[in-house]
Amino acid sequence: MKRFILSALAALLCSFALNGQELSPETLAKREARKNLTVKEWNTDARTKTRWLDRETTYDSQGRKVEVIEYASYGQKWRETYEYGENGRVAKEVEYDDRNKPVRVRKYEWNSDGTKKKQYNYAPNGKLLSVKVFEYIFSE
Repeated sequence: MKRFILSALAALLCSFALNGQELSPETLAKREARKNLTVKEWNTDARTKTRWLDRETTYDSQGRKVEVIEYASYGQKWRETYEYGENGRVAKEVEYDDRNKPVRVRKYEWNSDGTKKKQYNYAPNGKLLSVKVFEYIFSE
């Protein structure tokens, strides 16, 4: 019961902190279930029964995805980290190569309704490479 009350209080405080840009109840529920979670995905070769780690996803104490590592037979294939803004949504993603060197940085702006507004793509040295603008068109 205490855990439920604390969870409800945390969700309520989180919604106040979002400055009018509330996360959906589904998103909040998913985050609650993923607090401090690490998910490892394993593959097994059908013929040889050899097993290897394929992907590892790590979530923080607030249930937000903070890191994904994709593996290959030789080790790390790539890694991606996530940082969150005041609105509770992803503000920055950094992609790393197999040698753990940054190869791409993406920063995001969000609309007040929670949809993506812009995505800025940067080189590791900070040079702006491109800007993606999201347009939402509803059909009748």
